[in-house]
Amino acid sequence: MSKRVVAAAAAGLALSVLAGPAFAACAMNKIAELPVTMRGLRPLVPAKINGQELMFIADSGAFYSTINRPVAERLKLSLNYMNAGFTVGGLGGDAQAQYTVVKTFTLVGANLPNITFLVAGSGDGDGLLGQNVLGIADVEYDLSHGAIRLVKPAGCGQTPLAYWAAKTGGASVMNIRAPEQDNPHTIGEVTVNGVKLKAGFDTGAPVSMITLEAAARLGIKPDSPGVESAGTSSGLGPRPLRNWIAPVASFKIGDEEIKNTRLRIVDTDADFGADMLIGADFFLSHRVYVSNSQHKLYFTYNGGPVFNLTARSMVQVGANGTPQESKPQAPTSAGPEPTTADGFSRRGAALASRRDLDGAIADFSKAIEMAPTEAKYYYQRATAKMGNRQGDQAMADLDQAIKLAPADTEALWARAALHMGAKNATAAVSDLDAIDRLAPQAAEVRLGMAAFYESLDRLDASIHQYSLWIDSHAGDGRLYQALNGRCWTRALAGKELDKALADCNRAIRALPKAASLLDSRGLVELRMGQYDKAIADYDAALALNGKLAWSLYGRGVAKLNKGMKAQGEADLAAAKAASASFPEQGRKYGVVAPAGG
Repeated sequence: MSKRVVAAAAAGLALSVLAGPAFAACAMNKIAELPVTMRGLRPLVPAKINGQELMFIADSGAFYSTINRPVAERLKLSLNYMNAGFTVGGLGGDAQAQYTVVKTFTLVGANLPNITFLVAGSGDGDGLLGQNVLGIADVEYDLSHGAIRLVKPAGCGQTPLAYWAAKTGGASVMNIRAPEQDNPHTIGEVTVNGVKLKAGFDTGAPVSMITLEAAARLGIKPDSPGVESAGTSSGLGPRPLRNWIAPVASFKIGDEEIKNTRLRIVDTDADFGADMLIGADFFLSHRVYVSNSQHKLYFTYNGGPVFNLTARSMVQVGANGTPQESKPQAPTSAGPEPTTADGFSRRGAALASRRDLDGAIADFSKAIEMAPTEAKYYYQRATAKMGNRQGDQAMADLDQAIKLAPADTEALWARAALHMGAKNATAAVSDLDAIDRLAPQAAEVRLGMAAFYESLDRLDASIHQYSLWIDSHAGDGRLYQALNGRCWTRALAGKELDKALADCNRAIRALPKAASLLDSRGLVELRMGQYDKAIADYDAALALNGKLAWSLYGRGVAKLNKGMKAQGEADLAAAKAASASFPEQGRKYGVVAPAGG
């Protein structure tokens, strides 16, 4: 595949000949420039398969490019089995993989015939662009300016290759492992709290993370002072991953040191050849050049927080001792000014990902001025305004986006969310129903739609959306969430309780000590009249989270049904103290104490 990409791309176009004596004989030849639009912390690259427009995550941590299984099925691609036992490994464990041969794959305007993709997993984006594309030469990750560039240096030897920093004092540099055919990942060495760790540079990981095992070598455990639970996350593979956020005194990478920051710890058994992943949060705050030819990595700092991009910018240790990230250095790469609407759109998306919403809105507005009939730009500006709490202005932009592109499910989804926030249930349901008609059955959005319908008391519609998503996402790391959602919604509706119990049992097998799952199963058992089992599950849920109002209320109802009057009434009072919506919330769904109880 890599030879096809090189041949089909515009090989030999000069990026620039760097100034100065050291660069006189060094030519940086651009093979291709991939336009990148950030969606949150996901770098998305447009491509086409057999003429169908798709968005692929640029994933430097993926050894080979993949198409998500639901997408391959929707495009009716022919799926072939790999050798017996072949799987694709991810943070969430191993996923079964097949492969397909795409008749025409279009990337940066080049039509590449008969390209092989793995078919595995599901999630954000339509697939992954892996190292068989990103590793064909050197690669520059300029995510903050919406670009990834594939570069072939000529006559450079060991000349520093961060060409953009030649006039600003150079770039930080570190050695990386030479890529191997069976292990092409970019691996280097960092120092955390004085301990050297192997780090993989992975644009497909939204945030940087350390494995639980490596954190223990640093003396950091889930119960260490300052460590906070961060729930669960998912990656490729079926296993949900427990997360924590931990304070870190020092993080050194190359010539750069970040003091008093926080990092994510993830409980994973995956063997990805490193102790931690350097994710898209780092790539957004830096311009990075991976020199596979020199086995070096160059980078400069763009400004802003490096990790925890959704948190407030942190400068020094606060008076209360809370760790606050100190900036490593002044920004060293301003980047080129966009000249097209798409360029402003991509830079705006990167600014929005870094929570510079005012800057993002300004860029999206410039894109709209240059291309006033492009619906996408109104949608992008609307989402930035939503983040900036400018709901009325966001609604006007979404109305315009949907007027220009009535079948745009992303804009409809954002508008439904705004209607939900404004408690306009009728309008929200109208937009959700429109998405239901327009979206493919296996669409990612259906998982969120199911939750929205449930909160709007459209329980049958919620169950239907959960079922569509579950049926097309076997092996997904979020499957337990969907199973729990369907279990809970069936329990609220008081219907198909046997099926609800089966869903909850499957979810609990994946995550045995999750209070929300035990709370859901408790309601199913309460509905089924299995009061002892309900009380046991509620006890376990409340041991994990003592303020779960539904668990307190449900346990009280179960105890009253068993004639435990004083204990039951005490639980009902505790439920009301935890949430003023009780007991009315229980009565709304017909979950009530027995008469005279």
